[in-house]
Amino acid sequence: MDSTERARRGERFRQLHSGDEVLVLANPWDIGSARLFANLGFQGLATTSAGLAFSLGRRDGDGAVSRDETLEHVRIIDATPLPVTADLENGFGQSPEAVAQTVRLAGDAGLAGASIEDATYRPDQPIFDRQLAIERIQAAVEEARTLPYPFTLTARSENFIRGRPDLDDTLARLQAFEAAGADVLYAPGLPDESALRLACSSLGKPFNYVAGFGPARYTLAELKDFGVRRVSIGTSFCRAGLSAVIRAAREVLDQGSFTYVDGIGSVADFNELIDPAAD
Repeated sequence: MDSTERARRGERFRQLHSGDEVLVLANPWDIGSARLFANLGFQGLATTSAGLAFSLGRRDGDGAVSRDETLEHVRIIDATPLPVTADLENGFGQSPEAVAQTVRLAGDAGLAGASIEDATYRPDQPIFDRQLAIERIQAAVEEARTLPYPFTLTARSENFIRGRPDLDDTLARLQAFEAAGADVLYAPGLPDESALRLACSSLGKPFNYVAGFGPARYTLAELKDFGVRRVSIGTSFCRAGLSAVIRAAREVLDQGSFTYVDGIGSVADFNELIDPAAD
Protein backbone atom coordinates (compact mmCIF):
# COMPACT_ATOMS: atom_id res chain seq x y z
CA MET A 1 0.00 0.00 0.00
CA ASP A 2 1.50 3.34 -1.00
CA SER A 3 1.51 6.52 1.07
CA THR A 4 -1.39 8.06 -0.85
CA GLU A 5 -3.63 5.09 -0.11
CA ARG A 6 -2.62 5.03 3.56
CA ALA A 7 -3.50 8.71 3.83
CA ARG A 8 -6.83 8.17 2.07
CA ARG A 9 -7.84 5.37 4.41
CA GLY A 10 -6.62 7.17 7.51
CA GLU A 11 -8.53 10.32 6.61
CA ARG A 12 -11.64 8.34 5.67
CA PHE A 13 -11.58 6.58 9.03
CA ARG A 14 -11.37 9.92 10.83
CA GLN A 15 -14.30 11.21 8.82
CA LEU A 16 -16.41 8.18 9.68
CA HIS A 17 -16.07 9.07 13.37
CA SER A 18 -17.39 12.58 12.84
CA GLY A 19 -20.68 11.76 11.13
CA ASP A 20 -24.15 12.05 12.63
CA GLU A 21 -24.81 8.31 12.54
CA VAL A 22 -23.25 5.62 14.68
CA LEU A 23 -20.25 4.07 12.94
CA VAL A 24 -20.56 0.27 12.87
CA LEU A 25 -17.40 -1.76 12.34
CA ALA A 26 -17.51 -5.42 11.35
CA ASN A 27 -14.73 -7.63 12.69
CA PRO A 28 -13.38 -10.09 10.09
CA TRP A 29 -11.06 -12.93 11.02
CA ASP A 30 -9.63 -13.69 7.57
CA ILE A 31 -9.48 -12.35 4.03
CA GLY A 32 -12.74 -14.01 3.00
CA SER A 33 -14.76 -12.58 5.88
CA ALA A 34 -13.21 -9.15 5.29
CA ARG A 35 -14.38 -9.19 1.67
CA LEU A 36 -17.79 -10.51 2.64
CA PHE A 37 -18.36 -7.71 5.18
CA ALA A 38 -17.11 -5.07 2.74
CA ASN A 39 -19.41 -6.32 -0.01
CA LEU A 40 -22.35 -6.39 2.41
CA GLY A 41 -21.91 -2.65 2.91
CA PHE A 42 -19.87 -1.99 6.07
CA GLN A 43 -17.81 1.19 5.81
CA GLY A 44 -14.95 0.13 8.06
CA LEU A 45 -13.43 -3.00 9.56
CA ALA A 46 -11.71 -3.95 12.79
CA THR A 47 -9.69 -7.07 13.44
CA THR A 48 -10.65 -9.43 16.25
CA SER A 49 -8.02 -10.95 18.51
CA ALA A 50 -10.37 -13.82 19.33
CA GLY A 51 -11.04 -14.60 15.68
CA LEU A 52 -7.30 -14.70 15.04
CA ALA A 53 -6.60 -16.82 18.13
CA PHE A 54 -9.34 -19.32 17.27
CA SER A 55 -8.10 -19.60 13.69
CA LEU A 56 -4.67 -20.51 15.10
CA GLY A 57 -6.15 -23.05 17.51
CA ARG A 58 -5.42 -20.96 20.60
CA ARG A 59 -7.23 -19.28 23.46
CA ASP A 60 -8.07 -15.59 23.37
CA GLY A 61 -7.46 -13.04 26.07
CA ASP A 62 -4.27 -14.31 27.67
CA GLY A 63 -1.54 -13.23 25.28
CA ALA A 64 -1.31 -16.48 23.35
CA VAL A 65 -0.82 -14.70 20.00
CA SER A 66 2.42 -12.85 19.35
CA ARG A 67 2.91 -9.38 17.92
CA ASP A 68 4.48 -10.79 14.77
CA GLU A 69 1.49 -13.08 14.22
CA THR A 70 -0.93 -10.22 14.79
CA LEU A 71 0.87 -7.92 12.38
CA GLU A 72 0.95 -10.66 9.77
CA HIS A 73 -2.80 -11.12 10.27
CA VAL A 74 -3.56 -7.43 9.69
CA ARG A 75 -2.51 -7.95 6.10
CA ILE A 76 -6.24 -8.44 5.58
CA ILE A 77 -6.11 -4.68 4.98
CA ASP A 78 -5.12 -5.58 1.43
CA ALA A 79 -8.36 -7.54 0.90
CA THR A 80 -10.64 -4.49 0.58
CA PRO A 81 -10.41 -0.71 0.07
CA LEU A 82 -11.96 -0.09 3.51
CA PRO A 83 -10.06 1.47 6.42
CA VAL A 84 -9.09 -1.10 9.05
CA THR A 85 -8.33 -0.67 12.74
CA ALA A 86 -6.55 -3.47 14.56
CA ASP A 87 -7.03 -5.05 17.95
CA LEU A 88 -3.45 -4.85 19.22
CA GLU A 89 -4.43 -6.28 22.63
CA ASN A 90 -2.18 -4.78 25.32
CA GLY A 91 0.45 -3.58 22.88
CA PHE A 92 2.57 -6.73 23.30
CA GLY A 93 4.66 -5.40 26.14
CA GLN A 94 4.43 -3.79 29.53
CA SER A 95 6.50 -0.68 28.99
CA PRO A 96 5.31 2.46 27.23
CA GLU A 97 8.24 2.02 24.85
CA ALA A 98 7.04 -1.44 23.81
CA VAL A 99 3.55 -0.10 23.15
CA ALA A 100 4.95 2.78 21.08
CA GLN A 101 6.96 0.33 18.97
CA THR A 102 3.82 -1.72 18.34
CA VAL A 103 1.94 1.38 17.17
CA ARG A 104 4.84 2.26 14.87
CA LEU A 105 4.70 -1.20 13.32
CA ALA A 106 0.93 -0.88 12.94
CA GLY A 107 1.46 2.34 11.05
CA ASP A 108 4.11 0.74 8.87
CA ALA A 109 1.56 -1.96 8.00
CA GLY A 110 -0.90 0.68 6.73
CA LEU A 111 -3.61 0.38 9.38
CA ALA A 112 -6.01 3.30 9.79
CA GLY A 113 -6.04 2.83 13.54
CA ALA A 114 -5.56 0.45 16.45
CA SER A 115 -6.72 -0.22 19.98
CA ILE A 116 -4.54 -0.66 23.07
CA GLU A 117 -5.94 -2.18 26.27
CA ASP A 118 -4.81 -2.06 29.90
CA ALA A 119 -4.92 -5.82 30.55
CA THR A 120 -1.76 -7.53 31.83
CA TYR A 121 -2.82 -11.20 31.19
CA ARG A 122 -1.66 -11.92 34.75
CA PRO A 123 -4.26 -13.62 36.98
CA ASP A 124 -2.81 -12.05 40.14
CA GLN A 125 -2.97 -8.51 38.72
CA PRO A 126 -5.19 -8.47 35.61
CA ILE A 127 -5.06 -4.70 34.98
CA PHE A 128 -2.04 -2.43 34.77
CA ASP A 129 -1.68 0.16 37.51
CA ARG A 130 -3.60 3.24 36.43
CA GLN A 131 -0.59 5.53 36.12
CA LEU A 132 1.31 3.00 34.03
CA ALA A 133 -1.79 2.43 31.90
CA ILE A 134 -1.98 6.17 31.24
CA GLU A 135 1.70 6.36 30.36
CA ARG A 136 1.27 3.50 27.92
CA ILE A 137 -1.55 5.34 26.13
CA GLN A 138 0.48 8.55 26.11
CA ALA A 139 3.31 6.71 24.41
CA ALA A 140 0.91 5.15 21.90
CA VAL A 141 -0.61 8.53 21.07
CA GLU A 142 2.78 10.22 20.71
CA GLU A 143 3.93 7.52 18.30
CA ALA A 144 0.69 7.66 16.35
CA ARG A 145 1.11 11.41 15.88
CA THR A 146 4.49 10.89 14.24
CA LEU A 147 2.96 8.80 11.46
CA PRO A 148 2.68 10.58 8.10
CA TYR A 149 -1.09 10.04 7.88
CA PRO A 150 -4.09 10.18 10.25
CA PHE A 151 -4.09 7.24 12.66
CA THR A 152 -7.03 6.74 15.04
CA LEU A 153 -5.89 5.48 18.45
CA THR A 154 -8.47 3.70 20.62
CA ALA A 155 -7.78 3.23 24.34
CA ARG A 156 -9.52 0.40 26.21
CA SER A 157 -10.21 -0.08 29.90
CA GLU A 158 -10.71 -3.80 30.55
CA ASN A 159 -11.93 -3.75 34.16
CA PHE A 160 -15.37 -5.20 33.55
CA ILE A 161 -14.17 -8.19 31.53
CA ARG A 162 -11.18 -8.90 33.78
CA GLY A 163 -13.01 -9.47 37.06
CA ARG A 164 -12.80 -5.86 38.30
CA PRO A 165 -16.27 -4.30 37.91
CA ASP A 166 -15.16 -0.89 39.20
CA LEU A 167 -17.07 1.80 37.33
CA ASP A 168 -15.35 4.73 39.06
CA ASP A 169 -11.90 3.43 38.15
CA THR A 170 -13.03 2.65 34.61
CA LEU A 171 -14.34 6.17 34.08
CA ALA A 172 -11.21 7.69 35.60
CA ARG A 173 -9.08 5.66 33.22
CA LEU A 174 -11.15 6.59 30.18
CA GLN A 175 -10.99 10.28 31.08
CA ALA A 176 -7.23 10.06 31.59
CA PHE A 177 -6.81 8.23 28.28
CA GLU A 178 -8.78 10.98 26.58
CA ALA A 179 -6.60 13.63 28.22
CA ALA A 180 -3.56 11.71 26.96
CA GLY A 181 -4.83 12.15 23.42
CA ALA A 182 -6.72 8.96 22.59
CA ASP A 183 -9.18 9.44 19.72
CA VAL A 184 -11.73 6.81 20.80
CA LEU A 185 -12.51 5.37 24.23
CA TYR A 186 -13.68 1.84 24.91
CA ALA A 187 -14.73 -0.14 27.99
CA PRO A 188 -16.14 -3.53 27.02
CA GLY A 189 -18.65 -5.12 29.33
CA LEU A 190 -20.21 -2.07 30.99
CA PRO A 191 -23.19 -3.51 32.85
CA ASP A 192 -26.21 -1.43 31.88
CA GLU A 193 -27.71 1.61 30.23
CA SER A 194 -26.89 3.96 33.09
CA ALA A 195 -23.21 3.01 32.97
CA LEU A 196 -23.13 3.51 29.21
CA ARG A 197 -24.84 6.89 29.46
CA LEU A 198 -22.44 7.97 32.21
CA ALA A 199 -19.40 6.89 30.21
CA CYS A 200 -20.55 8.70 27.09
CA SER A 201 -21.50 11.89 28.94
CA SER A 202 -18.17 11.90 30.80
CA LEU A 203 -16.15 11.95 27.59
CA GLY A 204 -15.70 14.37 24.72
CA LYS A 205 -14.28 11.83 22.26
CA PRO A 206 -16.27 8.98 20.68
CA PHE A 207 -17.14 6.01 22.88
CA ASN A 208 -17.05 2.53 21.35
CA TYR A 209 -19.64 -0.08 22.35
CA VAL A 210 -18.96 -3.73 21.54
CA ALA A 211 -21.85 -5.99 20.60
CA GLY A 212 -22.22 -9.38 22.22
CA PHE A 213 -21.03 -8.78 25.79
CA GLY A 214 -23.56 -9.38 28.54
CA PRO A 215 -27.32 -9.94 28.45
CA ALA A 216 -28.35 -6.52 27.12
CA ARG A 217 -29.56 -6.29 23.52
CA TYR A 218 -29.60 -2.63 22.56
CA THR A 219 -30.50 -1.36 19.11
CA LEU A 220 -28.34 1.11 17.23
CA ALA A 221 -31.02 3.75 17.80
CA GLU A 222 -30.89 3.15 21.55
CA LEU A 223 -27.10 3.23 21.63
CA LYS A 224 -27.10 6.50 19.72
CA ASP A 225 -29.51 7.92 22.30
CA PHE A 226 -27.15 6.82 25.08
CA GLY A 227 -24.37 8.79 23.39
CA VAL A 228 -22.46 5.90 21.76
CA ARG A 229 -20.75 7.00 18.54
CA ARG A 230 -19.08 3.79 17.42
CA VAL A 231 -20.09 0.13 17.61
CA SER A 232 -17.79 -2.78 16.91
CA ILE A 233 -19.14 -6.26 16.37
CA GLY A 234 -16.16 -7.67 18.27
CA THR A 235 -16.07 -11.45 18.44
CA SER A 236 -19.81 -11.92 18.03
CA PHE A 237 -19.93 -12.55 14.25
CA CYS A 238 -17.08 -15.05 14.60
CA ARG A 239 -18.79 -16.72 17.56
CA ALA A 240 -22.12 -16.76 15.73
CA GLY A 241 -20.52 -18.55 12.80
CA LEU A 242 -18.72 -21.09 14.97
CA SER A 243 -21.88 -21.66 17.01
CA ALA A 244 -23.80 -22.48 13.82
CA VAL A 245 -21.07 -24.96 12.86
CA ILE A 246 -21.26 -26.60 16.30
CA ARG A 247 -25.05 -26.96 16.04
CA ALA A 248 -24.71 -28.50 12.57
CA ALA A 249 -21.95 -30.86 13.67
CA ARG A 250 -23.91 -32.00 16.72
CA GLU A 251 -26.96 -32.67 14.57
CA VAL A 252 -24.91 -34.92 12.29
CA LEU A 253 -23.15 -36.72 15.15
CA ASP A 254 -26.11 -37.05 17.52
CA GLN A 255 -29.07 -37.41 15.16
CA GLY A 256 -27.56 -38.51 11.87
CA SER A 257 -29.53 -35.85 10.01
CA PHE A 258 -28.63 -32.86 7.87
CA THR A 259 -31.48 -30.37 8.31
CA TYR A 260 -28.88 -27.70 9.06
CA VAL A 261 -28.49 -27.21 5.31
CA ASP A 262 -32.01 -25.73 5.09
CA GLY A 263 -31.71 -22.03 4.36
CA ILE A 264 -27.93 -21.83 4.09
CA GLY A 265 -26.32 -19.92 1.25
CA SER A 266 -25.08 -21.71 -1.84
CA VAL A 267 -21.49 -21.75 -3.03
CA ALA A 268 -22.59 -19.35 -5.77
CA ASP A 269 -24.05 -16.99 -3.16
CA PHE A 270 -20.79 -16.86 -1.26
CA ASN A 271 -18.76 -16.58 -4.44
CA GLU A 272 -20.59 -13.35 -5.20
CA LEU A 273 -20.26 -11.98 -1.68
CA ILE A 274 -16.57 -12.78 -1.31
CA ASP A 275 -15.29 -12.35 -4.88
CA PRO A 276 -17.98 -10.84 -7.12
CA ALA A 277 -17.69 -11.65 -10.78
CA ALA A 278 -16.37 -8.79 -12.90
CA ASP A 279 -18.96 -6.99 -14.99
